[in-house]
Amino acid sequence: MLTPRFSGLPSFMRLPVLDPDRAAGEIEIGLVGIPFDGATTNRPGARLGPRAVREASTGTRMVNHATGVAPYGLAACADLGDVAVNPIDAAETCRRIEAFHARLRAGGIVPLSVGGDHLVTYPILRALGRERPLGLIHIDAHSDTDDSQYDGARLTHGTPFRRAVEDGVLDPRRTVQIGIRGSMDAADERDWACARGIRVVTMEEALVRGLPEIVAEARAIAGAGPTYLSFDIDALDPAYAPGTGTPEIGGFTAREALYLVRAMRGLDLVGADLVEVAPSLDPAGITALAGGTLAFEILCLLADAVAERRVRA
Repeated sequence: MLTPRFSGLPSFMRLPVLDPDRAAGEIEIGLVGIPFDGATTNRPGARLGPRAVREASTGTRMVNHATGVAPYGLAACADLGDVAVNPIDAAETCRRIEAFHARLRAGGIVPLSVGGDHLVTYPILRALGRERPLGLIHIDAHSDTDDSQYDGARLTHGTPFRRAVEDGVLDPRRTVQIGIRGSMDAADERDWACARGIRVVTMEEALVRGLPEIVAEARAIAGAGPTYLSFDIDALDPAYAPGTGTPEIGGFTAREALYLVRAMRGLDLVGADLVEVAPSLDPAGITALAGGTLAFEILCLLADAVAERRVRA
């Protein structure tokens, strides 16, 4: 806060930019860009998401006005740059993302990653859940539990959570998906998830029951164990986030999205991501603004969780 927020080189939340291999022991939360959209099946552009979210996030300040959380007073945070993705090879990019986040985990750094399309969550879960399967709070328009898309492709932005369950790094019975809506590629996408114990909360159910009741159920499902939060920007209605690859009408308002994220405070969050911001599809920049603001809200959750674990230790 010593210089204007519009000055200097943009980084996530105007944080210092550090080499991830030298941040262990100094940093507790690392913000990471993953500029990859090679697994997108509809409109591309999310590879530019980290850059746009960085720019938009420079408008955030020090204290969350709703929760009172001052994240930089609770945890040492830094921008750790971008994963060096391969823009035309999804499998190789997954290997690089997993290796990058495994190094962060080994260094005791909690990641907040910004995509990129939603496939990027899969290798992150592999890195963080290799010793114990994680619970998941997944806020999205789509369940992303397809088996394959387009001639049998198994690594797409529509398959990450199916792959993670199959690999044993995601506990389906501690997984809840909120805001699911729109047409599906096949009924199996929903049937497979429900058969394995994933709680799928459709947008229609959320509308009828109300968000406080949905949140209470989601928190109970996640429980006290280590949990990951994944927020796809297309959970928002296109009126609030038009710059995304697969928009679906009838989504959450920006105000409802803030409520949903803030209501997850107190969970044992060990990582999180925000994905699918495609700035080229939104010249006005409101999608990136939503992404940057929600990233700050998620950072507040992670900082609170880090501070709580420090007290327990």
